[in-house]
Amino acid sequence: MTGLGAVLFCHATPRSDTELFTRLTPDHRLMPAFSGVPARTVICGHTHMQFQRRIGAVHVFNAGSVGMPFGEPGAYWLIVGPTDVQFSRTSYDFPAAAARIRETRCPQAADFAANNILSPPSEAQMLELFTRPTRVRD
Repeated sequence: MTGLGAVLFCHATPRSDTELFTRLTPDHRLMPAFSGVPARTVICGHTHMQFQRRIGAVHVFNAGSVGMPFGEPGAYWLIVGPTDVQFSRTSYDFPAAAARIRETRCPQAADFAANNILSPPSEAQMLELFTRPTRVRD
């Protein structure tokens, strides 16, 4: 990249905070969400998995997730500079973090600590879930 140019930050896609897409979503399904974006670079999240891809003229980066990643445990994040984007992952004391979460009053704290901090779902599991066709009810 010679420079990022204008950067748009959004949660999911430029048109929706809840729209799901992954590195596997076909371009033709994403073109309407990214066409007309007044930026060359889009930084998003929502699916909690880091990836980069081009959708039309837009370079898209998913930052991943700091607190609830899918894949190997850790905090996933990006460094966005004037000319490039770097994927980053930080390891931390997972058992200590899980213990602190379990000490809270959150009703699902034990489940969250076990299934999101200590043993998060794999990327393959989440890709399968996020790409599963949805059934339309009659």
